[in-house]
Amino acid sequence: MFDEVPVLPVVIPLALATLAVLVWHLRRSGLLSWPRATVALALCVYVAGVVANTVFPIFLDKPSASVPWHAYISLTPLGGYEAVDAAVNVCVFLPLGVLLSLALPRWSWWGVLAAAAAFSVGIELTQYVTAHLLGGGHVADVNDLAFNVVGAALGIGLLVALVRGPRATRLADRFRWA
Repeated sequence: MFDEVPVLPVVIPLALATLAVLVWHLRRSGLLSWPRATVALALCVYVAGVVANTVFPIFLDKPSASVPWHAYISLTPLGGYEAVDAAVNVCVFLPLGVLLSLALPRWSWWGVLAAAAAFSVGIELTQYVTAHLLGGGHVADVNDLAFNVVGAALGIGLLVALVRGPRATRLADRFRWA
């Protein structure tokens, strides 16, 4: 119906450029190994997938409408929010808690959680801007932000729980960027 910005030509180069920067950082820090490069790759694929599914579609020729600013944002906690949406947001951000904990091992759990929250805020702001200015197909929602943070917290907790034993800790240390 409307022309839109193609997803893959945007997210694939973005993911590849980010991967190159992360691998360069690992190499420069003397930390480059296959397990750590795998974390970098997983992080890039993860972020590309999240961006592709939360920011797009962006329409190029959607007719402009004079819609008030609040039409593209939901600030009511749990107001009309579906349990399935909450579960999806938790599940989508759970890997981010694990991946950021591996990539930022010197950060405290709350620092990792703050980074995940900042990523979620970035998504919600991008959704608002693209919906309001570029005919994007999403609405920024405070509930998405809240459940994204819950998912990241569960990911952090899951990694902490999984590495309780010395063998598991040694295995996780192969993937940690420290």
